[in-house]
Amino acid sequence: MTRLLLFCLLSSTLALAQPGPAPGQTTKPWTYWWWLGSAANEKDITGQLEQFAKAGLGGVHIIPIYGVKGAESAFIPFLSKRWLDVFAHTVREGKRLGLGVDLTTGTGWPFGGPGVSEAHAAKAWKLVDGKLTAVPTRQQVKRPAPGGAGPVIDYFSRSAIDAYLVRFDSTLNTLPQRPRAVYNDSYEVFGANWSDDFLAQFQKRRGYDLQSQLAAFLDTTGSDAGIRVHQDYHQTLSELLHDGFTRQWTDWARRQKYLTRHQAHGSPGNLIDLYTLADIPETESFGSSRFPIPGLRVDANYEVDRFGTPNPLAMKLASSAAHLAGKKLVSSETGTWLANHFQVSLSQLKPQIDELFASGINHVFYHGIPYSPPSEPWPGWLFYASTHYGPQSHFWPHLPQLNSYVERCQSRLQTSAPDHDLLVYFPIHDLWATRARSGGGIHQLEVHHVERWLLPQAVGQLGEQLLRRGFAYDFISDEWLNRLTVSPKGVRTPAGTTYRAIVIPRTTYFPESTLRQLAKLAQQGARIVFEGALPTTAPGFFAHAKRSGQVRELSSQLSKLPSVRVSNNVFNTLREQGVRAETWAEQGLSFLRKRRADGTVLYFVTNLGNTFRPGWITPATTGTVRRYNPLTDQTEPVAVRAGRTGQTELFLALEPGQSCFLEISPGQAATRQSAVQTNGMAVLELSTPWQFRFGAGRPTLSGSATLPKLVSWTSITDSAGYFWGTGHYQTTFDLPAGAAPNALYELDLGDVREVAEVQLNGQPLGTAWCLPFRLSIPANRLKTTGNTLEIAVTNLSANYMRLFDKQHPGNQPPGWKKFYDINIVDIRYRPFDATGWDAQPSGLLGPVKLLSKTAMADSK
Repeated sequence: MTRLLLFCLLSSTLALAQPGPAPGQTTKPWTYWWWLGSAANEKDITGQLEQFAKAGLGGVHIIPIYGVKGAESAFIPFLSKRWLDVFAHTVREGKRLGLGVDLTTGTGWPFGGPGVSEAHAAKAWKLVDGKLTAVPTRQQVKRPAPGGAGPVIDYFSRSAIDAYLVRFDSTLNTLPQRPRAVYNDSYEVFGANWSDDFLAQFQKRRGYDLQSQLAAFLDTTGSDAGIRVHQDYHQTLSELLHDGFTRQWTDWARRQKYLTRHQAHGSPGNLIDLYTLADIPETESFGSSRFPIPGLRVDANYEVDRFGTPNPLAMKLASSAAHLAGKKLVSSETGTWLANHFQVSLSQLKPQIDELFASGINHVFYHGIPYSPPSEPWPGWLFYASTHYGPQSHFWPHLPQLNSYVERCQSRLQTSAPDHDLLVYFPIHDLWATRARSGGGIHQLEVHHVERWLLPQAVGQLGEQLLRRGFAYDFISDEWLNRLTVSPKGVRTPAGTTYRAIVIPRTTYFPESTLRQLAKLAQQGARIVFEGALPTTAPGFFAHAKRSGQVRELSSQLSKLPSVRVSNNVFNTLREQGVRAETWAEQGLSFLRKRRADGTVLYFVTNLGNTFRPGWITPATTGTVRRYNPLTDQTEPVAVRAGRTGQTELFLALEPGQSCFLEISPGQAATRQSAVQTNGMAVLELSTPWQFRFGAGRPTLSGSATLPKLVSWTSITDSAGYFWGTGHYQTTFDLPAGAAPNALYELDLGDVREVAEVQLNGQPLGTAWCLPFRLSIPANRLKTTGNTLEIAVTNLSANYMRLFDKQHPGNQPPGWKKFYDINIVDIRYRPFDATGWDAQPSGLLGPVKLLSKTAMADSK
């Protein structure tokens, strides 16, 4: 017994001594940090990390990438002794500053590089003399850094993965300074659909020789045999990717005490299963979601047909995996190509981040910041893809505003557990029964174009409807369905997450093993709702008739169980079964529901549209209500009343673009509260003239003007269309007759391009950087007459780039467009040229209004 106690004590001590992220690191946003040419040095790394820490970042993700022309003498080959020294310094300095450090396991993407032999390189199948034969794809690593060029590895081969990782065992793994996590980017291995031992693996896993069904494998007409053989083919690819690359890489990382961050999307496999193997599943938000928020700008040059738009269902595949497997963190590559270079505003970023939060993401990674020497003149070293978040960007001085917002949200999202009622089955075999649109004839499930593979499927259509109708759910795969158990509260994952019901979308092909598990769960009381009909057909070719017979027999058994329902209106059936639905979703709000250890239910609610109107709502949870505003870091009062059915109702006002947390604690709901709400009526629209002058900026301008009406400063002088910097506005106003100066008001700035720092009567009022551009005015800050309003507005650097690009042409030093590989391109991937841009509207465009804030009574 003494030995056991000593062992337990020693184990606890060692566990406490394990390295891990410092408190607060993960709650802050992190950033991709591209090392161009790895041309970095210790002094400059320290300087940049100090800048990052001061701005409120929590960590960096290093990606070695192609270099800069003219800086060749500073290039450091990847994993050389000098590179390892610089990396070790980075980790040490990060630890000193409270910054975490992650690292891509390679350079550029996908994995590959020098030393990858033909035997271990990516393969495709080819018909040679009537036999399926492996041939190299010849794909090379994309955007490699010095020392990283070479063939892409075979992601389906365990031996290829092992051979690739050996390079890190003798280099990176020898350092005492370790990254927090290693990273794999989205699957972008193109044309690879085979491996040297694929036929042997196929026969072992599927029970027959693929070569014997060659005609069905080559079929493109959608014949029954062709569909079933292709399902088996995709199932085998999925398993090889799961057991080969993903598991091998993950196991290797854990032996080295690294966490793993993995972008599984793009893979020809079941994304849920691939994401769950990682310590931190990662999705991405690429492009603009085109929210109908008044005033939100979208880059007209972004090609939706080519690049797609972000979609919550794709994001939920990663967060679902995290919830199923009990992962604390789920991350996202954030803000990629949100708009063209030099044209992204903070007001465009916030709604995209809110969409991620509402989809279950809680660990934001900006995409991103290039390493740039401080001696490099503006615009510094740049990565080919926008968005640029670094010290040379126009919004860097105000980035701490966004960082603080993200930290406040993530500190709540990371310390709570999902509180979802539903598991929605992801019928991967139905997808594999459709014709693949990706290269190599395989389904690559990427996040950019879910309209091509997910939304046409029944699960995509049902998933969208469930979100619109306010049901909180996670997706689940066959593998994870087979891990569920039944508890008194519902079905339970191995991580302890409990769900009230399982929903099966309309499904044609259903594995008999999964249906057998559902029957087992249902016999123990698990509630299962089948949309439309019970399944009748098994996927795959081997013993198809026999296995389909088992599916029909199991379906017959399920139909007789009281906890199983077949429904043509899943939503009504779920409500009848007591599954919670948040009615505010049907009014246009997006939300995430979580639960704290003390039983408090935590809602993140965001208005990403223009249909919700302030009014009384009925949360599906009752108790004591508090409202927290992560933008202002203020807990705000909430008007609460007892509804006609006895449920708690609260008054919610949330303008387009706004977000909040609702915290509902256990206990009797406290009615008879009141809350301060913004009245939609303007007390005063400021119509007095404005005094305007140009402040610091490029090029230097010294003009001033009296503006009877607010207009873009680009119209004031000819040269103002090239100005990037700060414009200063000042006006005076009186309160209208009858307005109480000691009441609460809100200042609505209207259209701001792009960030406004406001002073009222000589005292700071705050910074408006996101939609709607409003600031609360504390009581007693206004005077009856003679109020002075001063506003300093900073615009985009795009207008200056119009001039700068004319003055600095050329792609060679001393020009600024001097990068190897793709160099610098615009949002359409054409050579970057800003000389033909129109001037972007800049400054305070208004109208500026004073809005009343009045107490909202709680009585009916």
